[in-house]
This record gives sequence, structure tokens and C-alpha cells, in this order.
Amino acid sequence: MNEELVRAWRAGVQVPGTVLLDGFHALKHALRFGGDVRQVLTADRAALLALADELAGDVRPALDGLAVELSEAELRTLVPRLHPTGVAALAARPTAAANLAALARLPRPAPVVLLENPRNLGNVGAVIRLAAGFGATGVVTTGDLDPWHPTVVRGSAGLHFATAVERVALPELPAGPLYVLDPEGADIRTLAFPDDAVLAFGTERHGVSAELRARADHLVAVPMQPGVSSFNLATSVAMGLFHWMSGRPPGQGAGLSGAGG
Repeated sequence: MNEELVRAWRAGVQVPGTVLLDGFHALKHALRFGGDVRQVLTADRAALLALADELAGDVRPALDGLAVELSEAELRTLVPRLHPTGVAALAARPTAAANLAALARLPRPAPVVLLENPRNLGNVGAVIRLAAGFGATGVVTTGDLDPWHPTVVRGSAGLHFATAVERVALPELPAGPLYVLDPEGADIRTLAFPDDAVLAFGTERHGVSAELRARADHLVAVPMQPGVSSFNLATSVAMGLFHWMSGRPPGQGAGLSGAGG
């Protein structure tokens, strides 16, 4: 076993604010969006660089300088649920101060997404991926769930580094008009979301709290067929962000893309 590499990884994991990047796409996005990537281990260095040549030539030089090969068996002692791409990395999480400063900056070019007390790690990752894709200013969560949990980072494909992601208390919400998604609200098709909006979403089972509803500047409802209990959280966020983007002139905001990783 390469004891020096293993020892360095185990020490790195213990550093406060360290983020596990699980798989090629999470690592690719962290590098592409300026993340502080500190250690990259791969079971097949040549295959990793070939994958970068194929999918992400812009990060290939950085990978070439960072990636160190370790046997798959050794790597699995450090990352038991190793991603199929056979690569894992450690990066430094942006400071809360930096994230909160980005979220507080006005005027904002795009909304902030608020998830009140989310419970599902994968859903939060999917929302962060959506927010990055739409060019949202950031995603804030309330409650106990850590939005930088490794499962959330895996679900976002590392796109935490493309937007501001932070956990806050309700009194600490970023400034801006608060649009709360609620079944009792006005039809979303009857109003527009401004760029400085905070778009708030509750849980799929319980919706938003009475406290958040009382803070709302606007309650907004998405039309839904009778008998359907709820939309998936990420689907609701996607509808909200698309509604915001559809009100902007073509050429402003995110560019066009097909599906893909």
C-alpha cells in the first residue's frame, strides 16, 4: 500500500471544510468553476486523462498536474463507494463568509433559491445542479441538513462550485422580495419573478412553514391536476427558475444546451 498517499488523504479528510468530490463530473465542475482542489486519487490515471480529453479538455491540464494513481483496492479503503469513473478528490469548501457575501450582493442578476428544511440529500443535490444550470445566484437551506454533505455534492455533480450554497436561519435570508411556493398562492402564470427574488420551496410532504408563509411578499402556486398530491422538489424548482428565465429577453441568462452530464 502507498502509505504516504493514504496517510495524506486521511489527514486531508479531517481538515475542517474539506469536501469529497466523488467521481469525474464532480471533480470536473470543481476545477472548471475555480474550486480549491487539493488531492486527486484515481485507480487509472491514463483512463482519467483520456476521459478528460473526451469530455472536458479545459480541465485536462489541471488534472494532469493533480491526479495520482492508487490501486483500486487501496482507493476503496479510502472511498468504499467508489464512483464508476474510479476517481475521488478532496477540495476546500468555500467559506460561509464568501457565500453569504455573494448571496447578499445587490443588485442581483438572478434569484436565490430557498429550500426550507429539506430532508432528501439527493433532491438537494439536484436542486443545486438546476440552480447552477439556470444561473441562479445561489441556494440556501434551513434546517439540519448539511447542503455540502458528500451525497448532496455527488447529486449536484460538483456544481456547488458554480453557485453559492449555504445553510441559514430564516432571519438570515438574503434580501429581496420573497416568493413562496404554496398551493394557496396566485397562479404562477399571472406574475413575473424579478431578478432579485428569493424563491422559496417547502418539503414535498408538508410544504412551507407558517413562519415562512407569514414572511412572504407573494404566495405563488403551480397549476396541478386534481388528485395529484405534489411535484418532486427539484421539478418544482425547475419550473420556478424556468418561469423566471422565460420572462427575460433572449440572450440574457443561461445559454442553450441539450441534456447531458
